[in-house]
Amino acid sequence: MSQTIRVAHSPDSDDAFMFYGLASGAVRADGLEFVHELSDIETLNQAALAGRYEITALSVHAYAYLHDKYLLLDSGASFGDGYGPTIVVDQGSQFLRLEELKNARIAIPGKWTSAALALSLRLPGHEPVVTDFKDVGRMVKLGKVEAGLVIHEGQLTAREEGLRVVEDLGRTWKDRTGLPLPLGMNAVRKDLPEPLRRTLARVMTETVSYGLSHREKALDHAMTYARGLDRQKADTFVGMYVNEWTRDLGPRGREAVSLFLKESADRGLIPRVTPEFQDR
Repeated sequence: MSQTIRVAHSPDSDDAFMFYGLASGAVRADGLEFVHELSDIETLNQAALAGRYEITALSVHAYAYLHDKYLLLDSGASFGDGYGPTIVVDQGSQFLRLEELKNARIAIPGKWTSAALALSLRLPGHEPVVTDFKDVGRMVKLGKVEAGLVIHEGQLTAREEGLRVVEDLGRTWKDRTGLPLPLGMNAVRKDLPEPLRRTLARVMTETVSYGLSHREKALDHAMTYARGLDRQKADTFVGMYVNEWTRDLGPRGREAVSLFLKESADRGLIPRVTPEFQDR
């Protein structure tokens, strides 16, 4: 009798791409049946508090509150390597530089998102307005906030939507640290037996590798989750967040996670935690 493993991730084209190997059945593990659960990242962060899923995507920000329940995996991460969450304003806005938004209302895509934490590191003092990530640009255009923090496809479509980019937080982070900005990761539940955790870590590496080595088929699958992006933009977006960092963090990827959490704790933004990883 097989054991059911619930794999939770976002209904985004990049997540669909990295999980294509599992979803297509090309990647398997004896005795395990994988069931995919799809929710937006902020919902997954909340579900992880209860340890609902054996494997789940979560924000690096949220991990500070979930380290007692989950171990991070070296495969399946979304890092912004010189790019990332972007601060936008309306085209007619008076604001030209991020520092001018210090006391402004800024729409953020979820309280526990890594984007929100990166913004707090970069711009203390702003007033966050928690917003569904799909509505951030609309809030800016309607004048309900002075600025917005866009993630996912919004990073590619902001200008087309009549928004002006003030700053790319991933670029700022890399310029300062020389490291990619850690955003989302996959994690495995701590209370599972060690042999099973190792198997799941290996499976995660295999599904990412399968997508990268079968790019066109994986992209076909990802297009069903592209939320209006044409294939070229979807390909660009997937390439931004499913790459060699996703296959294996390596020492520099782990360093980036540790530094992001350390600096945030130093500022009193999150509890102080030391990231723990599950070996394959």
